[in-house]
Amino acid sequence: MTLSSLHPNIRLRMAVGFVQRLLSVMLMPLLVIHLADLYGPAVAGVLTVCVAGAGIAANFLGGHLADVHGRRPVMVAGELGATLTFGLLALANSPWWTSGIATFGLFLLNTCCSQLATPAADAMMVDVSTPENRQLVYTINYWSINLAFTVGALLGGFLYDGHFLQLLTGAAALCLLTTSVMWRWISETAPRTGRAAAGPAAMLRGYLAVARDRIFLRQLAAAALIAAVEMQIGYYIAVRLSRQFPRQTLLAVAGRHLDIDGVAVLGILRAVNAALVVALVLFAKTMLARVPERVRLYGGIALFTAGYMVWAVSDVGWVLIAAAVLLTFGEIASVPVRQALLADLIDPEARTKYMAAYALNARIGLLVAALCVTLGAFVPALGMSLLYGTAGCAAMLLYRSIVAVRDSRESEEKVPAAV
Repeated sequence: MTLSSLHPNIRLRMAVGFVQRLLSVMLMPLLVIHLADLYGPAVAGVLTVCVAGAGIAANFLGGHLADVHGRRPVMVAGELGATLTFGLLALANSPWWTSGIATFGLFLLNTCCSQLATPAADAMMVDVSTPENRQLVYTINYWSINLAFTVGALLGGFLYDGHFLQLLTGAAALCLLTTSVMWRWISETAPRTGRAAAGPAAMLRGYLAVARDRIFLRQLAAAALIAAVEMQIGYYIAVRLSRQFPRQTLLAVAGRHLDIDGVAVLGILRAVNAALVVALVLFAKTMLARVPERVRLYGGIALFTAGYMVWAVSDVGWVLIAAAVLLTFGEIASVPVRQALLADLIDPEARTKYMAAYALNARIGLLVAALCVTLGAFVPALGMSLLYGTAGCAAMLLYRSIVAVRDSRESEEKVPAAV
């Protein structure tokens, strides 16, 4: 089974998704920095929270609209909206017109357009994949996400100063291209067994039905626990390393020394993680072909958690780098299995609503990670490490119950077929 054997929508969606994530990683932090330059960090923080809140609301709305009208119209509308808002953002930061208020408003609208289409795009990946090829699909998609993150961060960092207008103009041009691709080649994939009812009341009923799905809530809780640990690198661990990591020599070659402090080692850890994912994830299916699914899932989460536990306590550069390698292997092993489990167990008639709700795991993770910065001021590093371990164990127990439900359902489906 190869990339060329997958449904054309999957290949197109991955290509379009790569461009979308590249632009998001490249430009969203720069827009926040730009607002901070215009209004100061405090006001920029409040404006960013407003943008994030609007994005969550648009995500839920998009999940409902895609179940009512289909995946393709919502995806095309969202991408067209992103194209227009990027073009207007370029205009609002050009020599002919400069407006901070317009920049904020267009930033908010751009985020809403992008988030509106996200549940439809995620559901489409499930619609046209099968239980047999989903792990391959999510493995390649995971690689694409990390490659976009790496390239986008580098481009944004190097080109922001003096090239902000060009970046926004280029983003509008790329979004116009992806809109054209989706309009021309991506086909509708929503189930034909009926569409959801329209209107706010129907939307509320649909999400209440999702909230009553206990198996899905377990998946959401497990994903939120893992996200909370994963995001520590940008919160508690970042603060700890910047304040407590002693300056030390990482390498000494021919009389030359590479000395690092906490901020430098933080950058190294991020780079090692991203580089290993990009380099190895496409070979993961071959490397792990003979490893049972349960071992990949539980072992992967265990390695991932252990790596973060080391990051929470160690002050030795090479130990931290070794932990980065360890947790990256855990990520590569477990992420495709976790995503395939989600796809196998959600209701096909409400896939986009489930995808919209599932996206909350990242928001919950961010909230917990932010709270851990405050908690870390009172709890020693060992205590934080044990907290990460507890979260990882809880996630594994939740996934153990989820796998049991999936296996039970598959057994029930096979019995009538055998009869």
